[in-house]
Amino acid sequence: MKLTPYITFNGNCREAMTFYRECLGGELMLSTAGESEMAAQVPTEKHNQIMHSVLEKNELIVMAADNLMSSEKLVPGTAITLCINGGPAQELKIFFAKLAVGGKIAHPLEDTFFGLYGSLTDKFGIQWAVQTDEK
Repeated sequence: MKLTPYITFNGNCREAMTFYRECLGGELMLSTAGESEMAAQVPTEKHNQIMHSVLEKNELIVMAADNLMSSEKLVPGTAITLCINGGPAQELKIFFAKLAVGGKIAHPLEDTFFGLYGSLTDKFGIQWAVQTDEK
């Protein structure tokens, strides 16, 4: 299980992650909204924006995406989610339930096309996501 920062950008995710790869090295994977299984749910004008990206170099991992589902502009530097990746599904369900107490669930913890996933904002205003391939 790993804790990974997940950064959300205002449409410049590709540019930012390419810059981070130039600075840090590593392998960069970029997936657009238009090529994802959720393309029908994303406005057409955002199909070329990044749905998910991962920059990985050894143990260093940074994940990011563009703000696809909202027209609200994000304040740079404040749109970071702490993402718990991997581990037993039962343990993630416990983490999710405890973090949700007094907070607000954005996406209920459920099976998706990419595994078990859920996201929330805790009672302190910190955004969390949990995800595992294990069902």
